Amino acid sequence: IVGLNHPRSVAVQFRYAYVCDEDGVKVLDVTDKSKPVLKSMIRLPEAQSIYLARTYAYVAAGSRGLVILDTTKAEEPRVDQVFTAGGCLNDVHDVKLGITYNSLMAYVADGKNGLRVVQLTSPDTPGYEGFSPKPTPRLIATFRPKHETKILSVARALDRDRAVDEDGNQIGVFGRVGARPFNGPEQRKFFLRDSVPWFVTDNPRDAIYEWKSR
Repeated sequence: IVGLNHPRSVAVQFRYAYVCDEDGVKVLDVTDKSKPVLKSMIRLPEAQSIYLARTYAYVAAGSRGLVILDTTKAEEPRVDQVFTAGGCLNDVHDVKLGITYNSLMAYVADGKNGLRVVQLTSPDTPGYEGFSPKPTPRLIATFRPKHETKILSVARALDRDRAVDEDGNQIGVFGRVGARPFNGPEQRKFFLRDSVPWFVTDNPRDAIYEWKSR
């Protein structure tokens, strides 16, 4: 793909792929997966891996620690905060998220420093019951391996809200007998018209209404 410089990691959410390469984090529009389009970049040369969670992206950024991006505007992410726990996180190679009870945790591979557990949200977090509360990171635990071993990656667990696996097979339990998630073709019908994304407006008499009225 033109514009990528030795990619290291990629994560995809809906129509966008976030790629870590030697320049930083780059955003690609992958609505048409055969023709990805580079949309923007955040310069972050030490970006090693990235994990997407609703309207935030968590970047393992080497000596810069854990960089949290606000991805509310998917094509224009911005740095929301940089977390190092007072300089403790300084060799970050990977990050994965998981839910423990009603708290959101980040499991961080902090290289020579070991495995870190960072609490991102808890019942004390303002708006924690909402769709995407602002993370309030706090280092709560560290596992230090023996013999100067480095922790370089963390296994991926079951993602929050996930309903299907990579093959489209249902992995979540739904509340109604016979209910199931939409498959890929069904999902695309909701947001594509002739392979082009379409959007609603705040105007109740927009072009679609006018067209139907004729």
